[in-house]
Amino acid sequence: MDFRLTEKQEALKQEFEDFFREIMKEAPPEFGRGGLEAIYNTAEGFQFHKYVAKKLGERGWIARPWPKKYGGQEAPIIEQLIFNEVREKHRAPGIDNFGVGMFAPTLLVGATEEQKERLLPPIAKGEVVYCQGWSEPNAGSDLASLQTKAIRDGDDYVINGQKIWTTGAHRSDCMFLLARTDPNEKRHRGLSVFHLSMDLPGIEVRPIKYMDNKHLYNEVFFTDVRVPASDRIGEENDGWKLTRDTMNFERSGVGKYAQCESVLNELISFVKNTKRDGKFLSEDPLVRQKIARLFIDLQCGYMLAYKIGWMQDKAGLSFAASAASESKVFGTELIQRFANYGTEIMGLYGQLEKSKWAPMEGSMVEDYQFCVGSNIAAGTSEIQRNLIAWVALELPRFK
Repeated sequence: MDFRLTEKQEALKQEFEDFFREIMKEAPPEFGRGGLEAIYNTAEGFQFHKYVAKKLGERGWIARPWPKKYGGQEAPIIEQLIFNEVREKHRAPGIDNFGVGMFAPTLLVGATEEQKERLLPPIAKGEVVYCQGWSEPNAGSDLASLQTKAIRDGDDYVINGQKIWTTGAHRSDCMFLLARTDPNEKRHRGLSVFHLSMDLPGIEVRPIKYMDNKHLYNEVFFTDVRVPASDRIGEENDGWKLTRDTMNFERSGVGKYAQCESVLNELISFVKNTKRDGKFLSEDPLVRQKIARLFIDLQCGYMLAYKIGWMQDKAGLSFAASAASESKVFGTELIQRFANYGTEIMGLYGQLEKSKWAPMEGSMVEDYQFCVGSNIAAGTSEIQRNLIAWVALELPRFK
């Protein structure tokens, strides 16, 4: 098996590298080290995100594997993986993770032709920003127990309920929503997927701010919100299957490994140039062991991500959930190892945030504080291991 890129793929990767290296010179100071907080927390960061999205849309880079009639280039999925890897390495914005990474593939799998022609081109051009209407106060990891209702009334559905932890809802144009269309059914039965505009009457967005006043998450309340039946995606009461496909798309990205690679390169530079007790940290066998393990784990993660791209290329966008779960659980736990090892290697300096003495611009503090949540978002590691056991290993399900 040959894991090397072809000459054409290497040239394409260099083209992506050159673009992101130059455009990130235009990032406002408020953008910091990138990430979702940089995009959604400040108006300056969000405007830069939209600016980059427009540039990517003009180049046809947002949706390279999609059919041309929907704004894509019908390129191999491996080329999109290369793009995602390079963009994340540069911590660049411009890709709507929810619209491009989750909702668009769901449309390609389950939408009508009219819906695809109407909804996909604006996403491909970078003209619209989406948020994800899934989690509720009593339905997070156990998403199938959600209670938000969408009841049919003529040509519309009337939506009532609440969503929570909705990333970027305060800046989004649209939402893809999972709601209960048959209130007499329980759990995954009776659920449907909807597309809706965030400016519809009856939608209220309330911020959930961090202790440092940063704003990423929101509560969203629906009071008699009317959505046309033409914006239901897939068959009524059959939304759980589509949602499981969406979960696979969310968990299969190569981006988290590219982010880890950037951190690894910074850590390597730090240990090569920092002395403790008269010796460079790179000479410490315990430090070398930790760096080596991070490097090895990172290469394993890349293989998991590219394996998923290969599976999508061979079998289509819908593929075994276990493969996506493997990448998700390994990647998010690798993020934790990076934060733990990095903090340990830096010692007390790793706890400094806003100081000239803070290594890596003080980023390790935030990485360490935030990394615990990565094992929860998009499905806990416990859920991922259950999916691997049930789907890949065919072990019995819990009664």
